[in-house]
Amino acid sequence: MGSAQTTHEERARSNIEQVNKQAGANPVRIGIVTPLNEPGDPTAGELVTRGAFLGAEYVREHGGTRGGRQIEFVLYDDQATAAQEGMARSSAAQMTKLALVDGVVAAMGQWHLRTTPWVVDVASRYDLPIFVENGHSLITAQKRRNVFRSYFSIADRVPVMLDFAASQGMRRIGLLAADTVFGAQMADTLVEYGTQRHGMEFLRFDFPQDDTIDFRHELRAIKDFKPDLFINGAVIKTNYMIVEQAAEVGLRPGIPMMVTFGFPLRSDDFWRLSGENGVGTMWPAMRYRPSWEGLTDIGRWFIDRYVERYGAFPPDTALTHFTDVTIIAAALDAARSDSREDLLDALETMEFPTWRGPLRFERGPAHWHHNAPELALLQYQKYQQSFDDSAIIYPPQTATAAYLPPSAA
Repeated sequence: MGSAQTTHEERARSNIEQVNKQAGANPVRIGIVTPLNEPGDPTAGELVTRGAFLGAEYVREHGGTRGGRQIEFVLYDDQATAAQEGMARSSAAQMTKLALVDGVVAAMGQWHLRTTPWVVDVASRYDLPIFVENGHSLITAQKRRNVFRSYFSIADRVPVMLDFAASQGMRRIGLLAADTVFGAQMADTLVEYGTQRHGMEFLRFDFPQDDTIDFRHELRAIKDFKPDLFINGAVIKTNYMIVEQAAEVGLRPGIPMMVTFGFPLRSDDFWRLSGENGVGTMWPAMRYRPSWEGLTDIGRWFIDRYVERYGAFPPDTALTHFTDVTIIAAALDAARSDSREDLLDALETMEFPTWRGPLRFERGPAHWHHNAPELALLQYQKYQQSFDDSAIIYPPQTATAAYLPPSAA
């Protein structure tokens, strides 16, 4: 992703510097608190800034907001002090600076589920609108006025995964899950939904994400279980270790594999790190690609500009942050003033144009301000297939290809 001579953080900060150079006088300030270094996922942090960069560019080219004002970002690495005091304290400290000192009207960029509750607590204390772009199932169920999400949660993706599995007669599921907040929430939801809805049987192993590098014992046990499906519930780094070791012990490619989040969307990284062992991988994702007829003009603007700027199809991480910047700008443009309180009023009452059509944030019975896109199950069916060429295999009414079982790969 970019020059090998620079780091994710350097490229991310370069994106933001380019925006801020064109912000002009009296800009609207939006905060970004996102991982730019390990132990977080700095690849995601860089994608966050790419989406924000293009969001600000779109706003600028379409007249700005509040009479021509432009967007300026304040960027913090939520991993800044993680090595000394942990990810939660580090992320909360960065958000405190944003909310209390930097005068931002809204915040965005949270990627890790383990840091999100802390960051949201800080934002809520200061009535700061915050957009959460990860799958935390509970964060919008807390019904906070200042929390918004246009992305999908764990609870949104599990039915797509397991309803498909049930449709294929898959009943015995091997599951390997990281002990992170995401990994645990994902595994718990999979087991609960699968057993209650479909009568599935699970063999589940949890592992410490931070210091596990050998999964062979668990993978051999899953192989002996003779599963119909293997779910790789690992996160950054361990996800690819498991892909490699599953092939080494003979679990793959004979048993189909599903993963729990969209890291295959980064197709260049995926094939470089998984090799041919990645063929057949399935994952839940939004219905979003150049050929999708539901893309609006703003969605096509974003895709075209991202490809022009970065030379590849944009992952959904970048898309979601682009969307949230344009929503904030549109809400500010219509708000009574540029105060946080008036921005919150506009966010709750308006309808916003997005890549998938009009979007509203409502106070639903279970969740507030959670407007998830339609999801599908995707599969790579040949080696080095690009994301935008991957097969949509479920649900049937939106499928672009039939499911490819391991025997046909």
